[in-house]
Amino acid sequence: MKEEKKVILVTGANKGIGFEMVRQLIKQGHTVILSARHELRGKEAMDKLNQEKLNVHFVLLDLDVEESIRKAVVYVKEQFGRIDVLINNAAILQKQDQSLLQSDWVIIEQTINTNAQAQLKLVRYMLPLLVRGGRILMASSGGGSMTDPVGGWSPAYCISKSLLNAITRHLAYELEGKSITVNAYCPGWVQTDMGGKSAPRKVEQGADTAVWLATAETIPTGKFFRDRKEIPW
Repeated sequence: MKEEKKVILVTGANKGIGFEMVRQLIKQGHTVILSARHELRGKEAMDKLNQEKLNVHFVLLDLDVEESIRKAVVYVKEQFGRIDVLINNAAILQKQDQSLLQSDWVIIEQTINTNAQAQLKLVRYMLPLLVRGGRILMASSGGGSMTDPVGGWSPAYCISKSLLNAITRHLAYELEGKSITVNAYCPGWVQTDMGGKSAPRKVEQGADTAVWLATAETIPTGKFFRDRKEIPW
């Protein structure tokens, strides 16, 4: 893709890594749509950026509610007419996610639905707005790797990211004919509400690879990245 102003939608972007992505992308001159599942939190995030003299757009988007996805699609179509880059950043990690055999089934089901199945659903709804040469980015995790050892932490979350990685590869295959790239990235262990204060990375580092994938002139498709480098699935 040539370096030009892009329309970029970032999900789950009212805080943490997603919020930092939005900030960096706006500073690069792109038109960025910040989405959040809670309207008040989304507008508070928008106000913070406006105070930095950064112009951002907001859309309410709850991935667990299909009608919310439909309304977000209508908003983007009416306001912008297209999407150049879709960054699927939204995800959940629940404290009760401790064991595949002992955790409440609802915790496992909610985690897999939100972190993987809902991501695919959003892509299906947004696809008509994605331009030829567009990009889809999936926020994955090393916890979803099929190469690295199993870490023993938040197993439902890790499985949801393994599924998301598989979805990424299959979407990359199906969309190659439309010249739409689909890649996954791992932000690493980052100091966010999800990662905790003891994490070694700042949000700026966590956002960097996604921003690079969204804006680099050329990128491959169907790959998994961390720190701007391809890593094994």
